[in-house]
Amino acid sequence: MKKSWLLLGVIVVIGLAGLAVATLPLPQGLVAFDSPEGRALLFRSTANADYFPLAEHFVTEEHLTYCGPASMVMVLNGLGVPAPETPEFGEYRYFTQDSLFARADVREIADPDAVSKNGMTLREVGAALGQYGVNVTVYHADESSLDEFRRLAAENLAREGDFIIVNYLRTAVGQVGGGHFSPVAAYDEESDRFLILDVARYKYPPIWVPAEDLFSAMDTVDSDSGERRGFISAAFRPEE
Repeated sequence: MKKSWLLLGVIVVIGLAGLAVATLPLPQGLVAFDSPEGRALLFRSTANADYFPLAEHFVTEEHLTYCGPASMVMVLNGLGVPAPETPEFGEYRYFTQDSLFARADVREIADPDAVSKNGMTLREVGAALGQYGVNVTVYHADESSLDEFRRLAAENLAREGDFIIVNYLRTAVGQVGGGHFSPVAAYDEESDRFLILDVARYKYPPIWVPAEDLFSAMDTVDSDSGERRGFISAAFRPEE
């Protein structure tokens, strides 16, 4: 079983590496997933149950401000939430960054035209996920702590059936840009790093970020909402 897991991991790592065509260099302190160290961190980590379902549905944001919708699409597809009709796929249903807004109650939370200009806030992403029957908990950084985030996220990443989305300020981790959303795929306890599957794959590759740096980047104010950024836990438990 261990050998099969490693073989599958190598295949998926190679696949993700081929898809990640980033244009900006990584600052010091961040570890590129497509590097010997980055791959070793994944194979060594034990809290990585979310890696494979997220990797299977990894997407690139369709607009500069669509990091929230792209992250939601990965999570909804990874959770197996029933998707709305997607005309381009015929009879097959699958969440896309367009079909995500098919529901009127989702558009009331975040109109796609407004999102294409200003993006989404942490509360909006959480509320939109909730409209699809997802059990959502929104954590603002000033209402949490580094220790709580590390514990909750590591526990989440070690089990199947739920995911973590982080909302952080890029410049706080040395990157170019402003507020950003992306799902977290794994945690390595020894290095105390989280693996972020960055949905802006034209800009940066998936990266391993120190837990303390990531939380500090979440503990920043979103000027649109006036609230601190933070993280979201999302689970889907269909009724039997």
